[in-house]
Amino acid sequence: MKKMANLYLIPTTLGDTEPGHVVPATLVDTVRSLRFFIVENVRTARRYLKKLDRDIDIDALEFMELNKHTDRKQLERFLHPVLNGNDTGIISEAGCPGVADPGADVVKLAHEKDIRIVPMVGPSSILLSLMASGMNGQNFAFVGYLPIPKGERQRAIKDLERRSATEHQTQIFIEAPYRNMKLLEDILQACHDQTRLCIAADITLESEYIKTQTVAQWRKGLPELHKRPAIFLLHKD
Repeated sequence: MKKMANLYLIPTTLGDTEPGHVVPATLVDTVRSLRFFIVENVRTARRYLKKLDRDIDIDALEFMELNKHTDRKQLERFLHPVLNGNDTGIISEAGCPGVADPGADVVKLAHEKDIRIVPMVGPSSILLSLMASGMNGQNFAFVGYLPIPKGERQRAIKDLERRSATEHQTQIFIEAPYRNMKLLEDILQACHDQTRLCIAADITLESEYIKTQTVAQWRKGLPELHKRPAIFLLHKD
């Protein structure tokens, strides 16, 4: 009888920072025990594992690449090592696997196959930004990316502002780093003066920037966010 193996969800750093600053030593111990990994990008995953433990034998590990190009009909093959009794890890490109991450599809399938899921402690930009925002942490929604076309995006922003006011709910969203400034322009155009906006960039890095102000205050000056990983939180009282 094959032993029941585990599927470990292994967080990564949110940028170029030392893993020891944001992940516990127990994570390194778990990684050392694994041979199979499901990753978004093999190259960056190998680099991250080497940062966790420079003595790790990378060439002895097996990587399966799961990203937006993966055929969802082929998901079951990612679980073959686990089903054969081998503990396996999922590594996201940044932050926690399964959150705004294709690894969620494998985790869903693993539950259907009664595989034990083990989430490991690590940085989440969603929770860290919410903690630091001063906004409602008891009722919040992460909505991911907003539409790209300007008109659609402004309508989406206005809808989030309305939902925040009627449901007393913090609205959290992200954008591709090279489009951050365009998104900010649309927020300033679409929202009411007293709506609060938190901008959190480079979380856990030396260049970390987190600030909450009203939209009216932000109109007096914005931080430079071009190509910086950032997350945005909106709340209308």
